[in-house]
Amino acid sequence: MKRIFNGFAYTDEPRKNCWWDQTSDIVDRLALNGDVSCDVAVVGGGFTGLSAALRLAEAGYSVVVLEHRYVGWGASGRNGGFCCLGGGRLDDVALDKLAGREDRLNFRAAELAAINFVDDLISRHNIDVDRHSDGEIELAHRPKDMDGFAARVDAVRENYGLSARLIERKDFASNGLSGPFHGALHIPAGFALNPRKYATGLAAAAEKAGAVIYHDTAAIKIRQSTKGHEIQTPQGRLTAEKVIIATNGYSSENVVPSLTARYMPAQSTVLVTRPLSETELEEAGWTTDFMASDTRNLLHYFRLMPDRRMLFGMRGGLLTGKSAEARAVARVRRDFEKFFPAWKHVETPHHWSGMVCLSRAQTPFVGKLPDPGGLYASLCYHGNGVAMGSYSGGLIADLVMDKPIDRPYPQIMQNPLRKFELGRMRRMLMPLAYLGFALSDY
Repeated sequence: MKRIFNGFAYTDEPRKNCWWDQTSDIVDRLALNGDVSCDVAVVGGGFTGLSAALRLAEAGYSVVVLEHRYVGWGASGRNGGFCCLGGGRLDDVALDKLAGREDRLNFRAAELAAINFVDDLISRHNIDVDRHSDGEIELAHRPKDMDGFAARVDAVRENYGLSARLIERKDFASNGLSGPFHGALHIPAGFALNPRKYATGLAAAAEKAGAVIYHDTAAIKIRQSTKGHEIQTPQGRLTAEKVIIATNGYSSENVVPSLTARYMPAQSTVLVTRPLSETELEEAGWTTDFMASDTRNLLHYFRLMPDRRMLFGMRGGLLTGKSAEARAVARVRRDFEKFFPAWKHVETPHHWSGMVCLSRAQTPFVGKLPDPGGLYASLCYHGNGVAMGSYSGGLIADLVMDKPIDRPYPQIMQNPLRKFELGRMRRMLMPLAYLGFALSDY
């Protein structure tokens, strides 16, 4: 397998201190051994793959999920647990220019539908995910961002039919907020959850419906055959009429040629504190249960979890390896202390990193690939994979089944993925991109 980061990024090392691993046991599953066949093969045991497998199995299809390590090992089991609006990086003006107002509204409808999709899965399958937060808070890190929130209120109403609420800086204390911000915007959509518990529950639901999940089974090579496709694995072979690629930022450059250089993994680093006392919460002035993020391009995201641990994450890592990982954690810790100086003494024993995934067009892709036969893929959620990844898994399953799509499926999510410049060397673009993001954040 060929990947664009070094080998360290694809080992257990970057996630060995992940807090979520302490909250949900890893279910033991066998590796695929020998020859197996099914109707649909799903490569990747994260939110997208599990959602797709569940939907297909419930419809009566025989489904096999191949997971390189174990369910929730990748981004689905190490993210911040924000089930919120998002999936792309383009604002309304850019979306209108790219696809027109109608498709922009269709994409916004998909964002909201994605949250409701996860809500329905959790309720229908009775998955305990430590849910909290009625919507999300955006925090203005510059005065001009607060000025822009007034326009955002109108945009939220137009795009989602929701009433957003402005929170002035003077009202932070009464709303349980604090930090070096100039105001906030509350958007009443979404909720926070434990991503490992969610992934574990999805896998259990898929298996109950009839899907088979193999652990420690990488898809090494996929080739067309008389029966559809053959997937070579380390110890066996899976034959399937149709195949769904759901590996997102952990994809390989050489397994599916039409995905080569058409996705960009990018690192995000998270830390979690020990449980905080009520006195410590009051000293910092942060007592809200809302999930929050700031208005930076290289954003910070954080939330006080039900057990009173604070989760704090940040985008922006460019290198991998033990020393690079340590530097990334130090940067996040530095900003954590800047935002919450009263917690400089608070330990953060849990820290880890994972890969989000970007596309050249800055929009997700869900659709059939141009390769011969029945190859499908869903990826590139731009750091919002809890909701959009789950929803896209349902969409891709419907496409595989040739079912009429009765939910928002905008054209911008159907457009073929464009290649990044520099091909396999495209990571060289990231320092310049991040420098541009950092400069624009001032």
